[in-house]
Amino acid sequence: MAIRNARIVTVSGPVIAKGTVVVRKGLIEAVGENVAVPADAWIVEGDGLTVYPGLIDALTTVGIPSLAATAGAGRGAATATPAATAAATPAVRSMGPEDRPRTTSWALAADEIVATDTRIANVRAAGITTTATFPMRGIFGGQGALVDLLSDEKPSKMVMLSPIGQYAALATGGRGGAGFPSSLMGVIAYIRQIYLDLDHYEAVKAAYARDPRGMQRPEYDRALEGIAASKRLLLPANRLVEVDRMLHLAAELKQYTVLYGGLEAYRPEVAELLKKYNTPLLVSLKFPVRLADSDPDEPGTLRVLEQRDKAPSAPAALQKAGVKFAFYSDGIEQARDLQRAVKSAIDAGLPRADALRAMTLTPAEIYGVADRTGSIEKGKIANLVVTRGELFDDATTVQMIIVDGKKYEPPPAPVVPAGGRGGRGGN
Repeated sequence: MAIRNARIVTVSGPVIAKGTVVVRKGLIEAVGENVAVPADAWIVEGDGLTVYPGLIDALTTVGIPSLAATAGAGRGAATATPAATAAATPAVRSMGPEDRPRTTSWALAADEIVATDTRIANVRAAGITTTATFPMRGIFGGQGALVDLLSDEKPSKMVMLSPIGQYAALATGGRGGAGFPSSLMGVIAYIRQIYLDLDHYEAVKAAYARDPRGMQRPEYDRALEGIAASKRLLLPANRLVEVDRMLHLAAELKQYTVLYGGLEAYRPEVAELLKKYNTPLLVSLKFPVRLADSDPDEPGTLRVLEQRDKAPSAPAALQKAGVKFAFYSDGIEQARDLQRAVKSAIDAGLPRADALRAMTLTPAEIYGVADRTGSIEKGKIANLVVTRGELFDDATTVQMIIVDGKKYEPPPAPVVPAGGRGGRGGN
């Protein structure tokens, strides 16, 4: 395949006003202004089109349909969604940390990927070609994987890299529920205990490996094995106090950490803390808005009103401060909703180039795969999105999406009834 005479936004380098991208065997074979088109190539005329790197959703459950209801759980709150809690609630009431409550750290997203997840086509229509998919259950949910959004393929062909880190949430059992931990303090204490147990577990295993004679064989602990295998820990933090708390916890655990949430990242103190600890942030695109069916006589607290007003400006504040951040969908699945969310951050001051980078090269850097995806460069995976118009603009249409060199076209846009969104026939 060759897309010629198109505008090419490489992200890693300058924009090519009129150039060609050649794709062969799932890889970018060549890119540039004066690239020869192979004689056997299927040619796409790119006049009026723009080619971007495929977008990356930095945190999601897409690809694991059984977790569709739990997407976005654990965004810094003390409790998870009912679906998330139910999925991780043990059959026997947990009485203490030795029970490993609400922990499935050994679970691998790569083993749970299903190519028929209906959300794959939905998010791919927005230009997303790759997802950082994580099991989201309880406190330690499991190990994520980078997944290329192919359809009608074996899951093994979809996984780019596994594992990429451990998803953690501050999910409690609740009073009268599944027992320990039933409070935020208890959850944090449990996380600390897990890492203390891991230090002891690895020390005993190392001693046994050096000289097993006369030493009792260490018991196998799959929960600790799952934590040990995790390259990075994802912790939730929305408010300033939560960012401070999680960064101190990560430093205590001596574990490379990525925070997710970032609702109050518009506060300068948040950027200062993230820079101090050199910690990247995954920013939720589910910016708070007033619900249409909310009581008009209940305007909300001052904090809620401030968050609604300033949350879209958080990415711009992070960019100005030089903090590494990437976007994640947080359960948003419809293409237009994703584009509008990013556009709201652009309208709030985030440069368009930085918005694009937050969904391409930066998440690739955070997860350690910038050498294979995230930009349009020779030798990288052929994950591309071709648009007519500037990406993230309302009037822009996605013409095609290329994943691992395989071409997809977005489904037709839904027809809005004559009554409009607010009319009798609207949604």
